[in-house]
Amino acid sequence: MRRRVGYPCCVPLFSRKTTDVSAATTGAEPEAASEIVRASRSHTPGKGKATPKRTEAQRRKAEPPPANRREAMKRSREKMRSERAESMAGMKAGDERFLLPRDKGPERRLVRDYVDSRRTVGTWFFGGAFLIFFLIQVRDPRIALAANIIWLLLALAVIVDSILICRKIKKLIKANYPKTTQRMGSLYMYAVMRGITFRRMRMPNPQVKIGDPVVPTKA
Repeated sequence: MRRRVGYPCCVPLFSRKTTDVSAATTGAEPEAASEIVRASRSHTPGKGKATPKRTEAQRRKAEPPPANRREAMKRSREKMRSERAESMAGMKAGDERFLLPRDKGPERRLVRDYVDSRRTVGTWFFGGAFLIFFLIQVRDPRIALAANIIWLLLALAVIVDSILICRKIKKLIKANYPKTTQRMGSLYMYAVMRGITFRRMRMPNPQVKIGDPVVPTKA
């Protein structure tokens, strides 16, 4: 009888190759993953791209907790002070986020820009009234009479100038914001009160110079 000759070396050979390939593949995967992680960590954004900033919550987490109550109160006061300073700076710059309700809206910004772009008689109203008040106190009747006449002329000039401002504002609002929900009477009063305020004391601060064209913003 012939004995069947087996090939015991074949199975181990192929199985060893398969095992080696799978082991090499398995070992390559962690190396590739580590290379990707290493590349992502070392990558920096190119020029011209904004660097991502930490959020406010992350910044707060980065700060160590206060050691005692006094330090906590000090931090609270500093935070309130910085917020007030930011709010005041935004209000002066005319930032809508920090404006009072009376100053918000593109219509009121247009009113401010128009009043600030021209010289108004109203800016001399309080200064003239203060001067006339002292002139009236003089016992000389001629000086008192002249002061009264100047007072009447100044008041008349302010009224006429305010009427002209209101008429111009009405045209600007109708032309640029025909569907506005703002009351015209409220806009007129807003313009008159800003017109009789000294330019340096106006809030928000004037964003245009005298003589500059008025450019309406989008609603």
